Amino acid sequence: MGRAQLTTATVIARAAELADTSGFDSVSLAAVARSFGVRTPSLYEHVRDLAALRDGVTALALDELATLISDAIAGRAREDALLGFCSAHRTYAQTRPGCWESLQRRAGPDAVSAPAAARMVHVIDAVLLGYGIREGDRTHATRIVGGAISGFLNLERIGSFAHSGPPVEQSWTELLDSLHFLLMHWHDRSPLDRTEPS
Repeated sequence: MGRAQLTTATVIARAAELADTSGFDSVSLAAVARSFGVRTPSLYEHVRDLAALRDGVTALALDELATLISDAIAGRAREDALLGFCSAHRTYAQTRPGCWESLQRRAGPDAVSAPAAARMVHVIDAVLLGYGIREGDRTHATRIVGGAISGFLNLERIGSFAHSGPPVEQSWTELLDSLHFLLMHWHDRSPLDRTEPS
């Protein structure tokens, strides 16, 4: 691909491809430039710096994942929607490993303010609304569900479950069942005693 064909979108897409091939940490301006057969300064017309490039990959990943989730939860509610939501994450982690890695970091301002970030909030809210989770609790529920999914998938990705039984699929099903139970009984929980020790 020649220099005249470079755009912000193509540069970020190439960085995402490199992330999937070699890992997100391998993404650099120099590596992307080499893949296009151009010098690194040629990229500065399209991306501000390395942080912007990596945030671009994160925004792309958010957009792709939001689309995958939207398709998976369409017309579904509660357990079926949760299953689609979680399965979409797992599919994305397996098919776009470098892009998935880009979501396992503290995103920079370019990614946080991207329209794709708002799309992700919308699809997560769609799942939680099916369980009747109140607006004030949705951030907590989002963090708990997201943390459980990301933790499981990242451990699966690095092979942590490969050394013993039972099968990973059984544990994945147990995780989904547990999350469904939690969300179904969200408003039945007793508040924790938050009294400060004297």
